[in-house]
Amino acid sequence: MKKIAYLTLSLFSIITLAQEVPVSKITTVLSTLASDEMKGREIGTPENDHAANYIAKLFKENNLEYCTGTSYLVPFDYKGKTAYNVCGIKKGKTDKYLGFSGHFDHIGTSNKSGDNIYNGADDDASGITTLVGIADYFKNKTPDFSMVFIAFNGEEKGMLGSRAIANDKNLDPIYNNLTALFNFEMVATESQFGKNALFMTGDEFSDLDELLNKNGANGLKIYPDPYASQQLFYRSDNVSFVKKKIIAHSLSTVDMTKATHYHNESDDVSVVDFNNLTQIINNFGKTLEKLSPKNFAPKYNDKVKLN
Repeated sequence: MKKIAYLTLSLFSIITLAQEVPVSKITTVLSTLASDEMKGREIGTPENDHAANYIAKLFKENNLEYCTGTSYLVPFDYKGKTAYNVCGIKKGKTDKYLGFSGHFDHIGTSNKSGDNIYNGADDDASGITTLVGIADYFKNKTPDFSMVFIAFNGEEKGMLGSRAIANDKNLDPIYNNLTALFNFEMVATESQFGKNALFMTGDEFSDLDELLNKNGANGLKIYPDPYASQQLFYRSDNVSFVKKKIIAHSLSTVDMTKATHYHNESDDVSVVDFNNLTQIINNFGKTLEKLSPKNFAPKYNDKVKLN
């Protein structure tokens, strides 16, 4: 009997581990997006289009459905050219949605000699890798919430992609049922609060962080924004949804007092703590598994500027 019990426990452990996203997958996705071949993923370049198609491929591998039309690619105009956001959905047990986003564009290359590629590993290949990782975590699960995954383009040019897709009327059936949007912005490094921890911009404007922390899995912790004076809440793609009165905050780990790699050629895979990022992704997935429309309904307070 002891041997049978041990075998059962071992099989259970293997199944449990198999549900997690491996660090190898996280490393591959982020390293591909931040590779020299992507040349900094600047909007309007072939490399930016290549990044969009790569993300669409990952969405397909994670069994996501199209948000609209017959493609994961959602077009918008950029200086007379067609640029793309990437959007996919996973149907849950209810028609209430949670959203997960990040931006995949960066600032391209410079005219410097030597290393002249702004790879954007942290900014924001790490955010895209996080939302892809969450989609992977739920690949074979059916959560209570339905989920929408959006990879924004043109953030570096004034949040053009998020503004375009936030106002896409074809997506209103999703937006009208969107409980909250988690925007991942620069999550490649260990935060000043340590491992397995993020901070949330605009934490004073809603109770989203409090509700998350009540359900935080394996010690995952969301801290208040330590850089509130920099107004980060209004400086990332989440603001395009704030204007629609949707709960939308950015989650980050970057230490803004020490981030010398920000908009620098040194923002490559060497800055990434892949083990910490993988831990955050899996524990965020475990946290999300605890959420349902019955226990998770965050709200803004009267401090936030919604227009």
